[in-house]
Amino acid sequence: MQYEAPTTIDQAVALLNNTGNASRVLAGGTDLLVQLRSGMIEPELIVDIKKIPEVRTILKEDGKYRVGAAVTGAELGEHEDLKAAWPGVVEAVELIGSTQIQGRASLGGNLCNASPAADAVPALVAAGAMCMIAGPNGRRELPVEAVCTGPGQTSLAPDEFVVSFLFPIPKPRSGDAYLRFIPRTEMDIAVVGVGIHLSLDADGVCSDARVAVGAVAPTVLLVGESAAALVGTMVDDAAIEKMIAAVRGSCDPIDDKRGTVVYRTQVAGVLAGRVCRIALQRARRER
Repeated sequence: MQYEAPTTIDQAVALLNNTGNASRVLAGGTDLLVQLRSGMIEPELIVDIKKIPEVRTILKEDGKYRVGAAVTGAELGEHEDLKAAWPGVVEAVELIGSTQIQGRASLGGNLCNASPAADAVPALVAAGAMCMIAGPNGRRELPVEAVCTGPGQTSLAPDEFVVSFLFPIPKPRSGDAYLRFIPRTEMDIAVVGVGIHLSLDADGVCSDARVAVGAVAPTVLLVGESAAALVGTMVDDAAIEKMIAAVRGSCDPIDDKRGTVVYRTQVAGVLAGRVCRIALQRARRER
């Protein structure tokens, strides 16, 4: 197995282009190294992207936040501006693993590992984040919800990788939140995870909403019907109940050791109600 640590995007793309499916991208490595040691994968080439400055920086530019794909959870948690703008996203990332893992685990890795239960992904989807993807044909933007196509599978070509995430600067009177349910008190895989982002107009009426649910389907779900139940309302109890019903109606989970289909579906609704009220409280504070 060969190891390379390019210092530019072009170098990384060229390496991936030469090996295709036989290569893997290394950012934090908290999933990749486990897979290597267990023999799940045997790539010919590991391309370590951490020496590329663009994937390791957080910038505010052109009305957006640009967060490098290899930025760690610990670094996100220390970025006060991003925490203030997107607290739900940062809270979700901070739930990934222990303190030691936080120093390594990356936003890009959590997405591209393509686990249906990944904590960062519902929050990213709710935030409307976009991925900047580099490949031999140049760069392209893709919504986060379009990256994962199934457990362990993505829509990226073998010679492409995620360079950064683009977050819009939130509108006034906006708020987001993320919660998950796990069997233990910490450091476990989500039974269900829910991310919600809300925007209110000057009268307190919901003008925009995004509701994302994880671990209840092969990929994270962006539930348009749930968002529609909130838009145009004061996000009162009746609207929230309609949103909850739509969340439960969208669920298509599996039975496994962490929960049954019925249990996950029920928990998804409970969490959605809680997350919605947190996001609403944050949006009202931003008046």
